[in-house]
Amino acid sequence: MLVRLLYVSRAVAPHTDEATQSILESARVHNVGQGITGILCYGGGIYLQAIEGGRRQVNTLYSHILKDPRHTDIVLLHYQEITERRFGGWTMGQVNLTKLNTSIVLKYSEQPELDPYAVSGEVSLALLEELMLTASIIGRA
Repeated sequence: MLVRLLYVSRAVAPHTDEATQSILESARVHNVGQGITGILCYGGGIYLQAIEGGRRQVNTLYSHILKDPRHTDIVLLHYQEITERRFGGWTMGQVNLTKLNTSIVLKYSEQPELDPYAVSGEVSLALLEELMLTASIIGRA
């Protein structure tokens, strides 16, 4: 059974490219063998991540994320059983939220900077789908 999980967290340390690259590298190495796909959005010290795969594998990964010292204020935004993957082309795609076109962000947010803590999981998922459609996601693997 496939599931999709969406969560938001804050970076523990001041946001650096090295921390984000570390998360992306470990995700890409781990995810291939576990059949997990997804996308990681980052910016302003916030991570918004969607992960898809088998229920056991996704739940195990989320359990590890909850214990990961690079994250704090982790909030589960969305969890559902799915019939197909939306982010199947990425072992872990990436989007820098600070470089998005403001009009895309304003479509889903009250402010020109997206705050996933202030919107529903459905809104965050809709943003991720739009980013996929507009080719804003990089790192296809």
